[in-house]
Amino acid sequence: MSSSLDQRTAPAPEDSRPTPLPRRTRAYALPEVRWALAALGLFLLALPPYLLGGPAWLWGALFAGAYATGGWEPGREGLKALRERTLDVDLLMVVAALGAAAIGQVLDGALLIVIFATSGALEAVATARTADSVRGLLDLAPATATRLLADGAEETVDAGLLVVGDTVLVRPGERIGADGEVVGGASEVDQATITGEPLPVAKETGDEVFAGTVNGTGALRVRVGREPSDSVIARIVRMVEEASRTKAPTQLFIEKVEQRYSVSMVLATLAVFAVPLAFGDDLTSALLRAMTFMIVASPCAVVLSTMPPLLSAIANAGRHGVLAKSAVVMERLGQVDAVALDKTGTLTEGTPRLTDVRPLPGTGLDADALLRLAASAEHPSEHPLARAVVDAARERGLALAPAGAFAATPGRGVTATVEGRRIELGSPARLLPDTHHARVHPHPDTRPAHPEAHHARVHPHPDTHAAHPEADHARVHPENDPASLVRELEEAGSTAVAVLRDGEPVGVLGVADRLRPDAAATVAALTRLTGRAPVLLTGDNERAARRVAGRVGITDVRAGLLPEEKVAAVRAWEAEGRRVLVVGDGVNDAPALAAAHCGVAMGRVGSDLALETADAVVVRDELAAVPAVVALSRAAHRLVVQNLVIAGAFIAVLVAWDLFGTLPLPLGVAGHEGSTVLVGLNGLRLLRSAAWPRPARS
Repeated sequence: MSSSLDQRTAPAPEDSRPTPLPRRTRAYALPEVRWALAALGLFLLALPPYLLGGPAWLWGALFAGAYATGGWEPGREGLKALRERTLDVDLLMVVAALGAAAIGQVLDGALLIVIFATSGALEAVATARTADSVRGLLDLAPATATRLLADGAEETVDAGLLVVGDTVLVRPGERIGADGEVVGGASEVDQATITGEPLPVAKETGDEVFAGTVNGTGALRVRVGREPSDSVIARIVRMVEEASRTKAPTQLFIEKVEQRYSVSMVLATLAVFAVPLAFGDDLTSALLRAMTFMIVASPCAVVLSTMPPLLSAIANAGRHGVLAKSAVVMERLGQVDAVALDKTGTLTEGTPRLTDVRPLPGTGLDADALLRLAASAEHPSEHPLARAVVDAARERGLALAPAGAFAATPGRGVTATVEGRRIELGSPARLLPDTHHARVHPHPDTRPAHPEAHHARVHPHPDTHAAHPEADHARVHPENDPASLVRELEEAGSTAVAVLRDGEPVGVLGVADRLRPDAAATVAALTRLTGRAPVLLTGDNERAARRVAGRVGITDVRAGLLPEEKVAAVRAWEAEGRRVLVVGDGVNDAPALAAAHCGVAMGRVGSDLALETADAVVVRDELAAVPAVVALSRAAHRLVVQNLVIAGAFIAVLVAWDLFGTLPLPLGVAGHEGSTVLVGLNGLRLLRSAAWPRPARS
């Protein structure tokens, strides 16, 4: 990755701007959502007259409407399954709700209907939004490209019609239309959508570029190296779609035994009715015993054993900034036994920050003066490194001087006149030849490092303030020359920026992407939860990745990975029987998020595709919330098990009483409803704020 502060990002020409992303599917446009809202509304309207002793015709009609609207979708799906000679929990739930209504327990039945309808609506919304984002990803690649003809003429063509060997012209600010190799020109390219790198990458002849990435101010001629249908961005789309289709069917714990339970209950009810009748019992007695059996053996308490704890956990997580998209997701979070973390934007903040200001001795400049000169020269630039320098100067309250004769040279840096002096900032390799920098190619396996910064070291004299509020105490390096300063900064993980005044070096700046303050504590917490340290999966280079990994306690590092390689790593772990949690934020992380047992996206810096593909989103962008929500999911699972034991015990006692004795129908109803209320209240314990695990602390 380049270390130069070199260009202002030019606006894209009008005819090259990508097509706007398609409008997202409105939640209300989905039938599942409309039915669920209707059921919830009717249920809430029926509740006051029912509880206050209003007329039965009023609350009865409203509850009937809730049954019809909320039970329509699951009932239809259950009947479809029945035609295929299978019973599922949807049909069983509808039958149980109708059975509850038949014996006067209309409130319990309606609550079951509303819970199931709401759960189905949430899953439908998540599915639709994911599809919207996958379609929108296609628009990252421009619709047209400028193809160069053999006689030097230009023609505008559909980017999808480009073939291998074509040469295209990419003007400043345009998106690159195809994967290929630079054959002319120099610029810097923002390829964060593909590799996740936080800063633009210098490109010149011989370097690889990707479709959908954004060119800087320099013009590039690119020879197409892959068909548009085989570009990296197109492969990301296919991988997300494929992973979403092939991901194992999601099932709640109770649904895994629904078929056997459903068939067993139906057969047992028929047997309870037929066997006594065959041995001479009268019809009324046999029918009453069978009805009592059906009531006490119905799955109401079993179903409510699962949903309230998971829904309570979802609500609690939401209050603490984590959005789990369904009850299934909340259950799956607690099942993970391996974690893969992205680097940029996940373990790090994803935004370059000034970390060091090193004036050279004998220049008459202290840290403030050097930073003021640099920020004044960089102020007209929109380059991420320039913004980091200017932001640091503003944080320290430095008054910037006007900059004249501003110019940006791709691959070199910027030049401006500040207070009558010619100020240059940019790549030490270009401005300080004595540093002997080797130009680093931006191929994913060999990209230069943009590792996360150590704490700032701004140090001309003891009373000089640090360039960043989190800086260490000042240290003096009067003996340092530019080359040694550059080496020291780059060895510490910063991107070095040389500063020249009237052609003479006056200092060096260090810029880096900072590690999140809770990253190390989060890694330690995830290690305790899963029994193994997380793995680092990143598109950045090996040196940068290992430096970050070493600071947070990760030993298994997979660096220089393209999106398909991240997916391959996740699938290899899944094939070994691991249930992998992937945490990421970028477009390049989306395929792995979709392929994993569970995917979590960082909300503030996350791309739209990552946010929609992930199963859960950390809305407040607090990394420590990841182990907290995993622990909360495991607490919910423990409550589910407790509830199933309670419900099973009630059902076993009541069924045995009915089979081997005479269980009065009112007592059977009371026992059944009592167990339902008990497991429901037990599940609601996770709504308490105290149920949220204390987040990892650094």
